[in-house]
Amino acid sequence: MMYDVIIVGGSYAGLSAGLQLARARRQVLVVDAGLRRNRFAATSHGFLGQDDESPAVIAAEGRSQLMEYPTVTWVQDTALEALRQPEGFSLRTQCNGTFSAKRLILASGVVDDLPPIDGLQERWGTRVFHCPYCHGYELDQGRIGVLATSPLAMHHALMLPDWGSTTLFTNGVFTPDAEQQAQLARRGVRVESAGVKRISGERADLELVDGRVFKLDGIFTLSRTRISPLAAQLGCEQVDGPTGPYLQTNETRQTSVDGVFACGDVALAGGSVALAVGEGVRAGVGAHFSLISG
Repeated sequence: MMYDVIIVGGSYAGLSAGLQLARARRQVLVVDAGLRRNRFAATSHGFLGQDDESPAVIAAEGRSQLMEYPTVTWVQDTALEALRQPEGFSLRTQCNGTFSAKRLILASGVVDDLPPIDGLQERWGTRVFHCPYCHGYELDQGRIGVLATSPLAMHHALMLPDWGSTTLFTNGVFTPDAEQQAQLARRGVRVESAGVKRISGERADLELVDGRVFKLDGIFTLSRTRISPLAAQLGCEQVDGPTGPYLQTNETRQTSVDGVFACGDVALAGGSVALAVGEGVRAGVGAHFSLISG
């Protein structure tokens, strides 16, 4: 079967793109590996109408609504290879063989590579975060740490005093210059330069290599992000973002390859549920107009 569109990724952006195409009565296949980026978080914030809702509930409700449309097919699988074909594209999956479509939408998100700090991985999404707008309010003006992975930690450190008492742990990654020190001082940010040894405790006890322990309510850090190899296989142009590469798209969310669209974290230098849903609409509509225009 030749689908109109294959969407790789069934999280918020992919669901949103699929909904536009389903309502246009197009034949849509969603291939999803079930690895939402925010699967570690208990609640989602900042998405109008869904504030403080479970990310899993939002995704499940979105899928349920999408699957009410008879032209949508869902395959739970991992996409391994995408190739350009004379009449469109082929997508090879791990367990269900190969599928074909006239258009592709890449909504596969990103993978977070976290700092190699003992105790950090298991607290990702619960006490260690990347987005102040998503998680800062719930810390209730408490004690906040910023764990530097690059000089970009300055951005976090200057933002977060609006959400609580903030300490920047440079961890040997960089040393703020005089101007940056002045900026931090104006915002009331404390700076600790000793290396970080581990994170422990029920909340977020951050232990330095010199033995001191800071009892924190939450920690913000930046991961290094990776995108799916499908984009490189197709020859899609990538842009170097602040934390990793993302896909270059135009106003319709088409990539540098005709017929290939992208939305969500794979095409944004940042991520939130609300942004992903909005960008999914643009990609779905863009792919539909592409089908109309040929």
